[in-house]
Amino acid sequence: MAEHAPSEAAAHPAELEVWVCHSPVPGEVQEHCLQLPAPATVADALQAASLAWQEGQACGIWGRVCDAATLLHPGDRVELYRPLTVDPKVARRERFAQQGARRSGLFAKRRANSKAGY
Repeated sequence: MAEHAPSEAAAHPAELEVWVCHSPVPGEVQEHCLQLPAPATVADALQAASLAWQEGQACGIWGRVCDAATLLHPGDRVELYRPLTVDPKVARRERFAQQGARRSGLFAKRRANSKAGY
């Protein structure tokens, strides 16, 4: 008896269903469900969703950054990221400066009459 290898069509479906998500403004997310012919790349998905993607703009699949030439698999979620407007390290330093060192972090919940840091 000869064993049957999986057919080429089963290994590579003719069409891929993928989701393309982006956030044009903070607090708003737009999702597009697309049927793309296989094999398709991230750039193909962004073009099919009619999104203005520029070279060098960050994109990813399921939260992991990738480049536009990455091949897609069925069920992938392609995400187009907006550029950061504020450096996260700078924002944290500014919040810490506004809150004050004694009222945040490890020292926020001190017992009465206890030593600093306990």
